This record gives sequence, C-alpha cells and structure tokens, in this order.
Amino acid sequence: MINYIYSKVMENITFVIPSRNNLEFLKLAYNSIKALGNGHEILVLDDFSSDGTTEWLKNLNDDSVLIYRNDGPDRIGIVGMFDSGIELARTEIIMAFHADMVAGPKLDEAILRDLKRGTVVTATRVEPPLHPEGPEKIIENFGIEAEDFNYDKWADWCKVPKMSAGTITEGIFAPWCMYKEDFEAIGGHDELFAPQSREDSDLFARFYLNGYKFIQTWDGLVYHFTSRGSRFNKHAGGSTGVNSQEWINTNKKNERNFIRKWGNFPGHDQFMKPVVFPKYDIGLVVTNCKNDQLELLEPWSSKIYTDAEFMKYITLEQPKTRIKLSDRCFSIQSDVNNGIEVRIDGNTFNNQDFEYLRNLSQIIQDSGEIGTFELGNLEISINSLDSFEKSLINNKEKNDVKNQSRRG
Repeated sequence: MINYIYSKVMENITFVIPSRNNLEFLKLAYNSIKALGNGHEILVLDDFSSDGTTEWLKNLNDDSVLIYRNDGPDRIGIVGMFDSGIELARTEIIMAFHADMVAGPKLDEAILRDLKRGTVVTATRVEPPLHPEGPEKIIENFGIEAEDFNYDKWADWCKVPKMSAGTITEGIFAPWCMYKEDFEAIGGHDELFAPQSREDSDLFARFYLNGYKFIQTWDGLVYHFTSRGSRFNKHAGGSTGVNSQEWINTNKKNERNFIRKWGNFPGHDQFMKPVVFPKYDIGLVVTNCKNDQLELLEPWSSKIYTDAEFMKYITLEQPKTRIKLSDRCFSIQSDVNNGIEVRIDGNTFNNQDFEYLRNLSQIIQDSGEIGTFELGNLEISINSLDSFEKSLINNKEKNDVKNQSRRG
C-alpha cells in the first residue's frame, strides 16, 4: 500500500531521495539541502523503513518536504518508487539524490547554470576510499559513517576550487538533474530492473540514444558516503565496504537482464559517458549443449537453439526476468532466421570463445561486412547488419499506461 502525503507547491529543484532505513544519513542530506537556502523541494521516497524515517520527516513540519511512502510489506525499490513518487513533484526540475549524499554549498547554482531542456547535469562526487578511484570523482575522506561527518569542515573544503571555475566534462551518474518532462519523455525507468541495480545504466543509455547532452559540473560538489542504500546497506545484511547478499543476488539477476535487453554489458568511457554498441539480432545454435552452457549463453542471444533441456531452464530462470524466455529458447531442429547466426559446439566451447561472444557486437561493428567467418571455435554467419538499439529508447509499456490513464 502506498500513502501520499502532500505539501504546498515550491519552486526550483525537487531533490528526489530514495531511502530505506537510512535515517542517520538522510538527516545529513536534508540539512545540507536546506543549507542551500533557495526553497527547493525535498521528496523522500521511503521504501518501507522501520527506523522512524517517516515519523522524523513529519515532525519536521517543513512545507518543503514531500513524502512518498511504501507501507509494505514488501520492498518496491528505486525503479518503482522513483517513477511513481515524482508525480508529487511540483517543480519542473528533478534531481536524483541519494540518502547517503551531502550537498556542497552552492550545488544548486552550479547545476542550474548549465541545465537546459534536453540536458542532464551531474554534480561531482567526493567519496571516501571505499570504491576504486576514477577521473570523474574526488577521493577525500570526510567520514565513512554519518557520525564521523562534520558539515563545517566539508563546507570550508568546498570553498577552494577543485578545477578551474566553470570546468565541465561529459558524464552521468548520481546525483543527476534534468527537466522532469525529459525524464518522462522516454518512459522513465524500466521495471525490468526492479527493485534496483543496472536501472541507471539502462536509463543513461537511453538518455544517450535520445540525444540528451551530458554535463558534469566541477563547481557543484556532493559528498557520497557510498552505497549505503544498496550494496553496503546494513539493514539488508551488508556493512561498510561489504556487499549485502540481497545486492549480490539482485545485481547478478539484473546484469543478465541488461545483457538480454542490450546484447552487451553496460559500457562507459573514463568520465562515465555511456557507450552503446549496436544491438544485433543474434541467434546462437548450440549443439552438445550442457545445462551450465545454456545458462551462460542464453542472455547473449536474441534466440538460442539448443539440444539441452531448455524447458527446465525456463522454469527456473523465468521468475528472475520480465522477458518471456519461451520466445528466446528453441529446439535445435527449429528454423534459424536471425540476422546473425553463431554456431557453437558445446564440446569445444571455451573461455576464449566466450570472450569473442561477449565482444561480438563490437567485432561486427568494426568489420561492417556481410559474410561467414570463424572466430576461435565459433562459426559466424552475418546475413544482416540491421541493429535495434534505438528501438530501446522509449519505455513504451510505461508510457502507454500513462497515456491511457490521462485519456481516462
């Protein structure tokens, strides 16, 4: 059951903050946004918290705070909570913010300076040394736990420029900000990735293919405690720097769903700008197929033709995906009519062959030729170079439901 708790209309940015039992971090996020002093909305998506989150928010008596709460008994996750919750936002601009983030002074000014329709603006993350370093972020330790954090020390550090004033790079990651109508134009998150994990990679790829411009501003900073609502959530069995089993299971499931949808792993350049390879119509024809090979190979195909017991596989795997696996798995005797055919003998298939298969879209894109060739133990026939990645831009199912609701 979902409860809607309304407050009055505000202007500027709506900071959209998913939270599940993260009250100690959420308090820091709230205070840092209020410190910006420009009357922004704070929309908290409370996903069945049991730590007093909603009670604390209500007791604030703050008209700028909106609450969208899942009363349980099951978790919904970011995918469902975000897209439904933003219906409450009364600003034109939304910012995907995390409960374990702290806004730096003048974050809003830096974001709004570069924001235009058709543009997604990302703030620069400052993180403690829990995740690998990267050129898109700054490693600086202002605390690993909420009680370690000192806002005044953080604010003073932010006053010293980290790059030349006005520096921007191209990339996208949380916290990202855009016009709400641009988010809704492509149908928002894909529920294939519920409750969360890889939903952002899918969303960013669709932003990219839809022609949105990416800007990372180095004048707008956030401190990110890192993954306290997902990987390291102690209420889901994780701890600082240790992934929860819930996250491990969900991430594995949604990595496979991402590959089914896009034909590749999520890709990006060094500054986190999406790299989207062609989505070809690939049919895998696998003889002498073992059950573990079927599990490994199925996501990498549009259709797989096999002599393995695929009905048993479908029974076990179907609960993990919204994609209909009976439309993907076929008997070896079935007619093969894919644009690209890859023939595999399970008896000779090895790790190097799998690496070729994982990179097949890039290999075919670079080749750009119709014909037949061998790659390791793979026999590959390219009958058509038609690709379908642009058909994945719009989450049509969600937009169709929304349009029907509006007509009704």
